[in-house]
Amino acid sequence: MTNHSNEELKKKLTPMQYHVTQENGTEPPFKNDFYDHEEDGIYVDIVSGKPLFSSIDKYDAGCGWPSFTKPIEEEEILEKEDRSHFMVRTEVRSKEADSHLGHVFPDGPGPNGLRYCINSAALRFIPKDRLDDEGYSLYKKLFS
Repeated sequence: MTNHSNEELKKKLTPMQYHVTQENGTEPPFKNDFYDHEEDGIYVDIVSGKPLFSSIDKYDAGCGWPSFTKPIEEEEILEKEDRSHFMVRTEVRSKEADSHLGHVFPDGPGPNGLRYCINSAALRFIPKDRLDDEGYSLYKKLFS
């Protein structure tokens, strides 16, 4: 796991990024950076930089948050039961940094029928043409 103190994270992250990733918060629907973002590239954990999702697996679920049919590498995602807000849901966290990302629901269009509903504030986007510069060359193959 990435070891950042709370003070380091408060300096590195915006208040919303900190709230979402460290306090299990949720950003407002339709008022976030990536819900309608369509550029090719990958989405990485804002805390650790680990690749999480690809634009290839992103779709408009109409919910106001970025939605994906699957993670790039399933082993980078942890799922936990979440009984908050009088509901039973499956929370999605990043394995490396233990960041709260969002939730996964069984109503997606992909082959596994999953919808990863993820907070933009938990993600940093790396455009396809910047993958080499940012150290993510391995993921160029997703776009060929």
